[in-house]
Amino acid sequence: MVKEKNIRLTIEYDGTKYAGWQVQPRQKTIQGEIESALQKLTGQKPILYVAGRTDAGVHALAQVANFRIAHRLPVKKYRDGLNFYLPDDILICEAGEVAPEFHSRYDAAFRSYRYQIARRRSALYRLRRWECSYDLNRIELDRAAEYVRGEHDFSAFCVISSQKEDNRCLVYESRWREENGLLIYDITANRFLHSMIRSLVGLMVDLGRGAIDMKTFKQIFADGDHTALKHVAPARGLYLAAIGYEEE
Repeated sequence: MVKEKNIRLTIEYDGTKYAGWQVQPRQKTIQGEIESALQKLTGQKPILYVAGRTDAGVHALAQVANFRIAHRLPVKKYRDGLNFYLPDDILICEAGEVAPEFHSRYDAAFRSYRYQIARRRSALYRLRRWECSYDLNRIELDRAAEYVRGEHDFSAFCVISSQKEDNRCLVYESRWREENGLLIYDITANRFLHSMIRSLVGLMVDLGRGAIDMKTFKQIFADGDHTALKHVAPARGLYLAAIGYEEE
């Protein structure tokens, strides 16, 4: 009898052509592609658990997923075996056996995302960043990022249909930086709500371009009204950057 193993995957992907992570009827998804590759590789279709379900068009630098399977294939063969069947815009970076009780979503201590804004157009990278033509006030962006740090009710930054009883999140890191001509927003928190980061970036850009002031920015937080947001940043600039676990 083959012993069941719990396999953890670290995954990189370009979300441009996909309707997000989660399997959906008649839609091309990241989860669907990986599950299809698993079935081709092993003849089985195990349940694939993921640390963070990304939306349509969102990318990942280090997504984490796990599945349990009883199969004779050596663990070290899963990475290359899956990559053989996967399209070029999805890559298994690492595959390894973890403790039977490990769960990629519920064991995650934090998640980190990155949002990239470009100051100029590019034919090559237009689908991987927001080409934003506004003249943005960096001081205002930094003030907003500092305000976001800490624990807040983020109801204003979550689409109403996805709101939960508790919309509070603890933000450990929130900062803007510049790198290789890009304006990058880094945010790390214990959890995120649906559309939260894109909604935050959209509001911060409105602040940075002078469409609103800091008083209005804070008031939207306090009111918790998602309809008060005028703009949501496009998905193409957002990346799931890292998942953190206590044992690491």
